[in-house]
Amino acid sequence: MRRLLTVLAAGVPLAAAVYLPAGASAASGSQVSAPLNCSTVSVKAPSGTKVESVTTVRQSGGTINGTGGLGGTVDGVPAFCDVTVTLTHPGDGDHAKIRTWLPVKGWNGRLQAFGGAAYAAGDNGVGLGTAVKSGYAAATTDAGVGDVLDIGWALNSKGKVDTGLLKNFADRSQHEAALVAKQVIDEVYGKAPSYSYFNGCSTGGRQGYMEAQRHPDDYDGILANAPAVNWDEFEVATVWPQVVINQEKNRPTDCEFKAFNQAALQACDKLDGVKDGLISDAAHCNFDPRRLIGTKVVCDGKEETISAADAAVVRKIWDGPRTTSGKKLWYGLPVGADFSGLAGPKAFDVPAAWTASWVAKQPGLDVSKLTYDQFARLFKQSQAEFDKVIGTDDPNLSAFRKSGGKLLTYHGQADPFIPTQGTVDYRERVERKLGGTHRVDDFYRLFLAPGTAHCGLGGGNVNDLAALTQWVEHGKAPQTLTANLTNADGKTLTRDLCRYPLVSHYKGHGDPADARNFRCVPAGRH
Repeated sequence: MRRLLTVLAAGVPLAAAVYLPAGASAASGSQVSAPLNCSTVSVKAPSGTKVESVTTVRQSGGTINGTGGLGGTVDGVPAFCDVTVTLTHPGDGDHAKIRTWLPVKGWNGRLQAFGGAAYAAGDNGVGLGTAVKSGYAAATTDAGVGDVLDIGWALNSKGKVDTGLLKNFADRSQHEAALVAKQVIDEVYGKAPSYSYFNGCSTGGRQGYMEAQRHPDDYDGILANAPAVNWDEFEVATVWPQVVINQEKNRPTDCEFKAFNQAALQACDKLDGVKDGLISDAAHCNFDPRRLIGTKVVCDGKEETISAADAAVVRKIWDGPRTTSGKKLWYGLPVGADFSGLAGPKAFDVPAAWTASWVAKQPGLDVSKLTYDQFARLFKQSQAEFDKVIGTDDPNLSAFRKSGGKLLTYHGQADPFIPTQGTVDYRERVERKLGGTHRVDDFYRLFLAPGTAHCGLGGGNVNDLAALTQWVEHGKAPQTLTANLTNADGKTLTRDLCRYPLVSHYKGHGDPADARNFRCVPAGRH
C-alpha cells in the first residue's frame, strides 16, 4: 500500500484534502493552513458508553509543555485541531477524556495513539505534539484516572476496589479511544486513517499488548516497549527486594550493590566475544555473588568488606521471589540492572501502591516490612483477584495475527522496574500456543537491548517506529533494530538488536562500537 500525504490548497477545508502517493510532491506553496472549522465534530458513543461532551479548539502549536509528573517539552509543533471527547460508563460515575490532535495541514494519512506510564493511562502532551509535528493525527485517553503516581482512585468510599476505573485503566478506555479517534479523524478530514498505530512503553506497552489480545482490529501496528504485562505478578514481585532486605536484616550500601554489578559485568562482559562494557546476554550471566565475599570496596572514602550476608541478599534479589518452601513465584532483578530503584531506602512507589491499595486494600501498608510468608500470600491474592482484569498475559494472539496486525517490542536487559524475563516468558508462551518461533515471527517480534534500563531507548536512540511502519506498510519485517547503547563507561555504542531468541556476538575483528562488526547468533551458543 502506498504512503499518503495530505496537501491542503489555500482556502480548501480539510475534508477536501488531496492525497498524493509516495514520491509525489505538491506545487510550491500549496501546503498552507486551511480555515479549519473545529466546531462541527460529532461522535457516536461506543457501546456501553455515553458521550458527556465534545470540545474542539484550534491550537496554534509552537512549544508544548508536558503536563503532570513526567514533564517534557516539544518545540515546533504546527497548528492543530484539538478535539476532546468525554465518555462515561453509566453506573460507574467515571469521566474518561479522549484527546485527538489533528494537524491543520500535512496530515500523513495515519493515526498514532499513545499509552501511558505508571498509573497515568495516557500521554501528557509531549507524545501527541511530537506525532503532530511528524504529520500524524494523534490520540490518547486519561481513562478517567490521574497522573503517574496518583492512586487516589484505587478504592471507593467503602474501601473496595473501584472496578469501573480499574477496567478503564486496564482495557476498555484504550479500545474506546481507538474507536473515537477514528471517528474524529473521519469527521475532520473526510477520510479514515489509512494506517493506525499504537505507541507505548511500560504501562503503555502493557496497553498495547492488551489491544492485541482483546481488540485485534483496532491497530495495524503496535509498538509496545518494556511492556508491563503479567501486571498482577510483576507488580508484587518487584516489592521482593524490600522483603529480602527486611527478612535478612541487612541492606547493602549503594556502593556495595554497585560492586556486585561491576563484578558481574567483569565476569560476563565477554559472553558476546568482546570486552565492550555490556552484558549482551544477561539471562546467561551466571555470576555467583558469593564470589565477592571478603572483597574490600571503598565507599565514600571508607573501606568496607563484602560479607556473606551482603551476597545472600543480592543472590535472593537476582533469583527472584519464592515461597517459604522454595517454589519460584516470578523473575528477579536482571543481573546488571541498577539496584537503587527497588532496593533503596524506600520501596518503589508503583509496586508499593499496587500491593498496598489494590491487593491488601490498606493504602497505608508499609510493604518494606512484609515477611516472606505475607509476601507470598499477597502475590497469590493479586494473581487470583486481578489476572483476568489486568494481567495482560493471554498468549492467544491468533485473532491479531488473522487481522494482519504487527506487534513490535524492545525490552532493556538491565530494566530495574519490569523484569525482562517476564516479557520473554510471555513471548515463549505465545510460541507454544501458536506454533513456534517462525510462525510467531510473522507478526510479533521481540528485541532485547543489552545494558538498557527501563524505556531507555527513547529520544531517537532506536529505529523502532520506522521499522514497524516498514513492516506494516511494505511487508518488510525487521531482522534487527538499530540502537545506540550506553556501556558501563558511558560510551555510546551502535548495535543491531537481534530478534529474540538470537543475541549479538562479535565477529572477531573491527571496532566494537560499530554494529557491522557483530552478528546475531542463538542465545547461549557463543
